[in-house]
Amino acid sequence: QSYGNPVVAGGKIFVGTNNHAERQPKAKGDKGVVMCFRESDGKFLWQLTHDKLAAGRVNDWPKQGICSSPCVEGNRLYYVSNRCELVCADVEGFLDGENDGPFTGETLSDPIDGDIIWKLDMIEELGVFPHNLASSSPAVDGDLVFVVTSNGVDESHIAIPAPDAPSFIAVNKNTGEVVWERNDPHEAILHGQWSSPAVGLIGGQKQAIFPGGDGRVYAFAPESGDLLWSFQGNPEGTVYKLGGLGTRNEIIATPVIHEDRVYVSLGQDPEHGEGPGHLYAIDATRRGDITKTGAAWHNSEVERAMSTVAIHDGIVYHCDLSGIFRAIDLKSGQALWEHDLQAAVWSSPYYVDGKVYMGDEDGRLVVLQAGREKKVLNTIEMGGSVYTTPVAANGVLYVTTREKLYAIQQGAHW
Repeated sequence: QSYGNPVVAGGKIFVGTNNHAERQPKAKGDKGVVMCFRESDGKFLWQLTHDKLAAGRVNDWPKQGICSSPCVEGNRLYYVSNRCELVCADVEGFLDGENDGPFTGETLSDPIDGDIIWKLDMIEELGVFPHNLASSSPAVDGDLVFVVTSNGVDESHIAIPAPDAPSFIAVNKNTGEVVWERNDPHEAILHGQWSSPAVGLIGGQKQAIFPGGDGRVYAFAPESGDLLWSFQGNPEGTVYKLGGLGTRNEIIATPVIHEDRVYVSLGQDPEHGEGPGHLYAIDATRRGDITKTGAAWHNSEVERAMSTVAIHDGIVYHCDLSGIFRAIDLKSGQALWEHDLQAAVWSSPYYVDGKVYMGDEDGRLVVLQAGREKKVLNTIEMGGSVYTTPVAANGVLYVTTREKLYAIQQGAHW
């Protein structure tokens, strides 16, 4: 089962998944796995294998594997394991015959195994209590790695065991040492915190954007962790109720930085089903609590969403959990057109080469023409749920279904 996006870098493809394939004979049963394949022909090269947490589904949901999408920089990849560890690994694994450190205690070190450089155990060292699964995809900027810790509620779905534990951290990418940490939103966490951060230059200043488990977007100075601004996306009067029956949401989508604005939609655990949602364009040049002043626009026609928006040529592409795909005007926030995928959507829209790709839970990949008028170019049956976002690299489109990784190219012969 695969939920993280494929990452293509340096002639290799990295995918988070579970251990159903059991490619390493010494690692049997349920595990979290990051696999590495050769880009040119899909040959399996190596995998990093992580045991499941003893606490079970409250911290580490069975069969879900690793949902984090690795961030690759040079000869290092960074991801969050199912054990709530921030991991730095060598892109060559043990294929190069070297055990790079400072971490050298790998239990599996065959040529088909991965090589960990360092890891930060966020449960052991920071007191984090991940709800269901740790799943953040790290963002790297300069010497820092930014990650959402997944701190959340316990099995009661009400109590927060570790409200003082950090929800957002900055870590030295070379050593694995925590540079700063923030425990916002503290006691206001609604459920889980499964989103991922974004880092970018806004109004001449770099900002690290943290999508909080209270529905609030936070912006911090990357080097110091000082709060620059925050924006509560839940309107006044909204109420959170167990099982998704309320109107108050957290943030699962990753914020998108574009021309001094942050675009983000609100949502909940997909098991909570459909419900009212919100999509915002936030003026990120402001400071302080900008809840009442920071919305450049607000679209409340959308429903709850897990999807990260795609932006191109004055259009925001957005899809909510219920499968309503919208093209929205970047300046006004008004919908230009919509398309009903008639299936639940966990994936995010992806723009490339004049087209927008959108996967759904029923296993279809819909190809739409990008632009201000609706045109569906194709609908492709992929044979398995597409929970991930398609990725294009070097003329090839990579699509991960729940069970397979496809490399698609015009004129290719299998």
